Amino acid sequence: MQKIPKQAFTAEFKEQAVKRVKDGKRVSAVAKEMGLVEQTLRTRVKAFDVGTLNGVGAAKVTPEAMELSRLRAENARLKREVEI
Repeated sequence: MQKIPKQAFTAEFKEQAVKRVKDGKRVSAVAKEMGLVEQTLRTRVKAFDVGTLNGVGAAKVTPEAMELSRLRAENARLKREVEI
């Protein structure tokens, strides 16, 4: 038996599917239309309600993580300047 490759969906596709459910369509109907598994769509609707619906490979970035990334970049730039 061959393993079915995991599909990657864009954030826009996910949001469109959730929007259809929020507009009053049944989850089963939207899932069938868009080629999704019903449970996957239900999970995405719940994630949307909580505010954690992300695109492919998108990780939730906290303000602390953004600041840490900025400081690391600045540190690397300053080290290069000192070497010159």
